[in-house]
Amino acid sequence: MQILVLTDRFLPEIAAPSFRVMDHARVWLQEGHSVTVVTCVPNFPHGKIFPGYRNRLYQEEWMDGIRIIRVWSFVSANEGIIKRTVDYISFMFSACFFCWRYPSFDVILATSPPLLVAVAGYLVSKLRRRPWVFEIRDLWPDTIRAVGVAKGRVLSWLERLELFLYRKADRIVSLTQSFKLNLTTRGIDPCKNDVITNGVDTDFFRPDNAKRDVRKDLGLENGSFLAGYLGTVGMCHGLETLIEAAQLCLADPRIRFILIGEGSERLRLENLSEQMQISNIIFHDFVKHDEVPSWLAALDVFIVHLRPDPLFETVIPSKMFESMAMGIPMIFAVPGESSRIVKDSGAGLCIPSGDPEAMADAVMRLRNAKESLTQMGQRGRLAVEQHYSRKVKAEEVIRSLEAAVRGKRDF
Repeated sequence: MQILVLTDRFLPEIAAPSFRVMDHARVWLQEGHSVTVVTCVPNFPHGKIFPGYRNRLYQEEWMDGIRIIRVWSFVSANEGIIKRTVDYISFMFSACFFCWRYPSFDVILATSPPLLVAVAGYLVSKLRRRPWVFEIRDLWPDTIRAVGVAKGRVLSWLERLELFLYRKADRIVSLTQSFKLNLTTRGIDPCKNDVITNGVDTDFFRPDNAKRDVRKDLGLENGSFLAGYLGTVGMCHGLETLIEAAQLCLADPRIRFILIGEGSERLRLENLSEQMQISNIIFHDFVKHDEVPSWLAALDVFIVHLRPDPLFETVIPSKMFESMAMGIPMIFAVPGESSRIVKDSGAGLCIPSGDPEAMADAVMRLRNAKESLTQMGQRGRLAVEQHYSRKVKAEEVIRSLEAAVRGKRDF
């Protein structure tokens, strides 16, 4: 089967859709499928084009056997509503305008957010007369409402567009059961909605794949206990809770915190840390994908946190599986479906979201529970090997794509 993937984020950008698409594509290639990815020039999160690239109207490259088509888009940093909206719209139009140049394909996979990537999937499917699958990584516009960046008529219009796309998609891939339930209650046929959670490359993310001693590079003393976050530092993550928890742990000089990543909230959190005179937290920029296992291995405990909002009870953060695959126990502050995975696997402690006292207490308890930490790490690794490997998930997506093709032919 020939697969066309539409995504506005792709390697070498460090972002969840980059790795999901790439890991799945590698498996599909091994099984004899061909994959073309349509994306934009790499610039996330700063809005600065990566070295070696130019923002041309249309350009192609190959990566590990995958054909990459990069179309022009307005380049913007991952902050500010207006510029990012222009970025999303420009990619949508470019992806549609150049669709006549794409190689032959049997099916389209459009991964969202942003929602306008799904619009491009729908329009390209009409222009090229091929079925399309709408992959939902987060519910837009619900996420926009949750972080308070839009309201009123804008949200109402986006909700109508969202429902239109759900109805028009030949098939839907939801990353959580909660997403599927949400759509079902809004009149979307559950029979065309496949739940395929995130996963992890268990060959790449494994405990023995740490290439460097990050703790030594950071100058951490022997006996230091390092609790950290690695990923995008955005509005939905609510990482001021981590800053406040660090302040509560200042009395124990052995406990250190680290925040690795960049995003719209990074500068605000650094300023907040300075204002609160917190001396036990390290801020570090994004690290290259190849270095992520080394940075995860440096942690004693990995922190996963989202803002306390009912919407986030429906998500399953992809970063949790990377921590589990590395055998790093978690302090997990995302209630709902994802917390049940953590509890059932025994891969960490679940705490309330937005509660710095609970986070600080969890860090201090785990600081003196070496045996428990080891057991949590081992259980997490076992769980991803059995249920959340990228190979298993890639094969599930292929079955969904094949169902879309069969359905279109039958129609």
